[in-house]
Amino acid sequence: MRWYSADLHIHTALSPCAGADMTPAVIAEELAVAQVRLAAVTDHNSCENVQAVTAALASRGIACLAGMEVETREEVHVLCFLPQLEAAWDWQEWVYRHLPYRPNDERRFGPQIRFTADGQPAGQVERLLALSIEASLDEVVAEVKARGGLCIPAHVDRPAYSLLAMLGVIPEGLDVPALEISPYAREQEVRQQLGGLGGYRIVSFSDAHHPSGIVPARTTFYIDSPVLEEIRLALRGEAGRQVVVLD
Repeated sequence: MRWYSADLHIHTALSPCAGADMTPAVIAEELAVAQVRLAAVTDHNSCENVQAVTAALASRGIACLAGMEVETREEVHVLCFLPQLEAAWDWQEWVYRHLPYRPNDERRFGPQIRFTADGQPAGQVERLLALSIEASLDEVVAEVKARGGLCIPAHVDRPAYSLLAMLGVIPEGLDVPALEISPYAREQEVRQQLGGLGGYRIVSFSDAHHPSGIVPARTTFYIDSPVLEEIRLALRGEAGRQVVVLD
């Protein structure tokens, strides 16, 4: 086993709030400079750029997980990770069925750029992705789990679009292995300020929307290989796997 520095919350130019310069090639370059060895594509309510970024990262020796940042009915942002591309496409179809259709206003929200498998621009997603889907937090967690994946509520310390901001508490029995805090937040400070985090493991990723947001990773996993099942074991602290967040 070995340590993998990880950034599992990165947006591409597909997310309307991200920069148009968040292309697969640029993301790969910035992650390589930051010495990140394991990353995840987590665009808003879509997996359409996962394949392109996975290929770009592979050329730099960086592993990539299939992911998505979903906005639930309660306006809670949740990182969703799937074990392989097939599961990610199936999950995307489910999300799109539950995403209200509204054309994207590029002037207001920004472009939503798709890339081909070899990293070339391939037009835009016309439907607005920055909306809440018509499904609850519990439904999202259950549907991702049914596809072999796992969920991590995003940036729980933020005053908007976070689990604690929108619900006030962590629902009893919520089936998630960890909670994410913002890239420059400190775990002990967040626990003291917010309380109610219980025994949930804490992770921290960049939530990068622009190239400058990709920085050396704070979260590292001690795992056998950079795949989702190993991440799951590390978050549970099982079979010798570990996860450490640097302060």
